Amino acid sequence: MVKKPNTPYTPTKLNRRSPVPSDIDIAQAAELKPISQVAEELGLLPDEYSPCGKYITKVSLSVLERLADVPDGKYIDVTAITPTPLGEGKTTTTVGLSQALGAHLGKRVITAIRQPSQGPTFGIKGGAAGGGYSQVIPMENFNLHLTGDIHAITAANNLIAAAVETRMYHESYQKNKALFNRLFPADEDGNRKFGIGMLGRLKNLGIDVAEPCDMTKEERKRFVRLNIDRDTLTWRRATDTNDRLLRQITVGQGSKEKDFNFETSFYITVASELMAVLALATSLADMRDRIGRIVLALDMDGNPVTVEDVGVAGAATVLMKDALMPNLMQTLEGTPVFVHAGPFANIAHGNSSVIADMIGLKLADYVITESGFGADMGMEKFFDIKCRYSGNIPDVVVLVATIRALKMHGGGPKVVAGKPLAPEYVKENLDLLEKGLENLMAHVDIANQYGVSVVVAINRFHTDTDAELELVKQACLKSGKVVDAVVTNHWEEGSVGAIDLGKAVIKAAEQENDFKFRYPLDMPIKDKIETIAKKVYGADGVDYSPEAEKQIEKYTRLGYDKMPICMAKTHLSLSHDPELKGRPSGFRIPIRSVNASIGAGFLYPLLGSMSTMPGLPTRPAYYDIDIDLETGCVLGLS
Repeated sequence: MVKKPNTPYTPTKLNRRSPVPSDIDIAQAAELKPISQVAEELGLLPDEYSPCGKYITKVSLSVLERLADVPDGKYIDVTAITPTPLGEGKTTTTVGLSQALGAHLGKRVITAIRQPSQGPTFGIKGGAAGGGYSQVIPMENFNLHLTGDIHAITAANNLIAAAVETRMYHESYQKNKALFNRLFPADEDGNRKFGIGMLGRLKNLGIDVAEPCDMTKEERKRFVRLNIDRDTLTWRRATDTNDRLLRQITVGQGSKEKDFNFETSFYITVASELMAVLALATSLADMRDRIGRIVLALDMDGNPVTVEDVGVAGAATVLMKDALMPNLMQTLEGTPVFVHAGPFANIAHGNSSVIADMIGLKLADYVITESGFGADMGMEKFFDIKCRYSGNIPDVVVLVATIRALKMHGGGPKVVAGKPLAPEYVKENLDLLEKGLENLMAHVDIANQYGVSVVVAINRFHTDTDAELELVKQACLKSGKVVDAVVTNHWEEGSVGAIDLGKAVIKAAEQENDFKFRYPLDMPIKDKIETIAKKVYGADGVDYSPEAEKQIEKYTRLGYDKMPICMAKTHLSLSHDPELKGRPSGFRIPIRSVNASIGAGFLYPLLGSMSTMPGLPTRPAYYDIDIDLETGCVLGLS
């Protein structure tokens, strides 16, 4: 049997200070290994990575061919309970656990996390590199442009938007209806056939081809009028900035285009289907195929019009080809990190790339990945979408909980980003905490439904008391539903504060699981939606708008009903309503619309008032971000 690489790993020593400095101060004071050293210790060959500066590199997919016969390592997903708007330190826990496994417990480990969007970085949440002494570095690169993957997606997304709208402008059905019907008459069933007469018709359009038989059906569709129904166009432009005023816009106001203006909108780039395609693709060929399959609109006969039909699939792939290679970075303690793809978990499927995990599982004993928000969000999509397409089965779920969030779910005052916490959150309050445990148990139950071993990580804050931490730990252990519950202090101590968590994960990973998907793909669309709503969220049922009913009927007719479901809902509640805390019951899920990401390979219902373009708060994070003109150092990132 081919063995995994076994290059010695050299931990980077932490220079901890007390009190703990700001995240950016810690990151800028850190000692970094050259990225070539990180790559070599990981077992990569020199021709399998392409450095982007001293501390970041792109990793070639060719490593998968070399290590094809190497057995996979253990696959660990870090998720969380329903968070407060402040976040509960899930990425910090992911990094701390990886540092503990690599620096103290003798395991070859790779962290695999998402690249953050510029939206939250400059909005409310700030960056997503972890925090304290459990961070990914260089932190500034991580939280800003990195290697330009998101920019590449933005460019490809907007090229597709320009291509389909240009096609519609030049081939307007109403404008050319008579010519279209004359050149391509429909039969008695309404179908338009392209046979031997194609040659003459193409010449009438000014297109010269030797013989019509030289063209495939797909190639022909590039040269004929696509007859796009503008009212069905779903593709939008993208930008990676929270910009609420782009939620509804009008395009085509120029003097030559004024007869072609229409209402449209932007979505944030990480909500683009291309981001989901990048995250779920298993190869360059797979990505090219997925991009080509993206449905942009329907034609006047109700047939799908794809990126391939418009003729821009190849160009979009070219823009994204380098983005398909994972970015390799490191933690504060020198363990390797793949940072790749960045779909939101409340809008999209919320997980880093399949490619990064596939490579990591060949190179390491343990791959520690992270799914966005709670177990009802990113973890459910990790299992039911990502694992279906990758074929990789998880060994352990690490469920992150905080005293702060549990008190909120027990009825504590509202937690608002940018405002001081209420006294209930900084002083001992066992009654409030105990009431909030129902939310933690709900997430444990969700993970248990999939047959995966669960370890609870109680992420300690300096305001937590020993009695509060012990209460949560004992409640978890007495439930009999988890392998272990461990108090962690990795934010303050780095790897040392997560050693017990690492030991618990190693123990859990050795147990046999009975993993199963929550629903079969051949289940009808409504049944899949209702399975998630009832079994995962705890809803009594689902209510569909008339628009959603029509969309479900259309997707079933088009043969798209065999895809998994990617629910778009708030991350602040197990329900669709962010105000319903704890473990809500007696509610129904409203489905506003159901959209199709055919290239990515899922349908995504919009629950309640979810928006694909976030807005900025009254005081965005960018107020604090600046640059030191003498040193060139970035200031104010968090």
